[in-house]
Amino acid sequence: MSSRDGIHAVTFENGETISAKSIIIATGARYNRLPLDRLAQFEGAGVFYAATQMEAQTCVGRTAVVVGGGNSAGQAAMFLARTCARVNIMIRGDSLASSMSRYLIDQIEHHPLIEVLSNTEVTRLVGDAQISAVEIRHAGTGAMSILDTCGLFVFIGAKPATEWLGGQIAVDKHGFVLTGPDLPQDIVRKLDRPPLLLETSRPGIFCVGDVRAGSVKRTATAIGEGSMAVRLVFDRLQSTGLAATAPPRPGAAG
Repeated sequence: MSSRDGIHAVTFENGETISAKSIIIATGARYNRLPLDRLAQFEGAGVFYAATQMEAQTCVGRTAVVVGGGNSAGQAAMFLARTCARVNIMIRGDSLASSMSRYLIDQIEHHPLIEVLSNTEVTRLVGDAQISAVEIRHAGTGAMSILDTCGLFVFIGAKPATEWLGGQIAVDKHGFVLTGPDLPQDIVRKLDRPPLLLETSRPGIFCVGDVRAGSVKRTATAIGEGSMAVRLVFDRLQSTGLAATAPPRPGAAG
């Protein structure tokens, strides 16, 4: 990726280069998966990587298992506990203290329907067309047991598709693209204009969706950010004198 006189160029692996007045990065992220047999078979049929109302409906009045010890896992557990009969949080370590915010830990510890299973890991998925249970191993004793569940919710991190940026745009410690108010002040001070909400450290280059640091990681949110970015692109081009047309209007014919 290169920029000159307000024009940005992206070169792809096949050597093809595309130039544009502005670029919106929406390359997404790959969610980490458990190394289990039949995982792909159950994805969407009991194995989930999000905990929205849609996924929660599959576990109403039943037991859900959340794998992961970060804030996303804790938030998912609290949400699922609204409708599930029980929620088990499985972590490989001794406690949540090293990876989850204190306020979430306190809520989980005091919730009567949530139990934290420390020093455990999933070793096998059980079920036919739909997941019905998971086999778990207890690290301390090596003992194996079967835990009935209608849904396995996996929150063990994600890898953003940002390798191709080659360090040309500011990212956080996990590789997610920083935008707007999340940009470090030492970078902002070097810019000619304050960055817009979804604008990266390179003026005129925006970022939306799961690849963006701090995004909600939901499809509906990514769609909304994409729509917002179109307007922000026009605002930036207009401020630099590169805009040639009026801003897009909702419902206007293309």
